[in-house]
Amino acid sequence: MTTEPDLLERLDALESNTAHQDATIQELSDVALKQWQTIEEMARRIERLEGQLRAVEDAIDSPPGAEPPPPHY
Repeated sequence: MTTEPDLLERLDALESNTAHQDATIQELSDVALKQWQTIEEMARRIERLEGQLRAVEDAIDSPPGAEPPPPHY
């Protein structure tokens, strides 16, 4: 049978492990949040770049006669 001091040591060890695990879980949560924010920012940038690329492609694909003549013409 275990003695009371042994039980207290085991309890202290369990509490210490739990505290360490809680800290690790919080750190992982913070990292996941930061990664998600980075992913969202990158997705917004990609959307903006896609729009700019479409505009450039549309300008290249349009026939030369489609441009209005210059004002002095």
